[in-house]
Amino acid sequence: MKRILVAIVGTVLVVVGVVLLVLPGPGLLLVLAGLLTLATEFPALKRYIEPVRTRAMKAAEDSVSSPLRIAGSVLAGLALIGAGVAWGLLPWLPLHGWSAGASLILSGIILFVLLGWSYRRVRTRRAAEDAGVASES
Repeated sequence: MKRILVAIVGTVLVVVGVVLLVLPGPGLLLVLAGLLTLATEFPALKRYIEPVRTRAMKAAEDSVSSPLRIAGSVLAGLALIGAGVAWGLLPWLPLHGWSAGASLILSGIILFVLLGWSYRRVRTRRAAEDAGVASES
């Protein structure tokens, strides 16, 4: 039963991550989370983790590398949440309803959470590098 649950959760994370590779969102981080989940029950997948981790961390750092990129990500998250509310409330939109709206809102929330995580990670790493440079001087 545990193996089936891990397979379902991991597969959903990978699929959503792949979809978010072309849509605004943290696609590589979700693919990485899915691979890490799947690798707990399927050890053959461990060989794919490190290349995806390297690319995901680089993408996370790039997403917060400038105020313009951060603003763009925040606007994308707000647009996703706004679109989700619109899809839930406006019956004339194609495929309207709260199932589509909730998935858009959830995507926006995930984007904000991962954007905050990326920002905190980069800021912590830069502070550690600055402390290392200061101690060498």
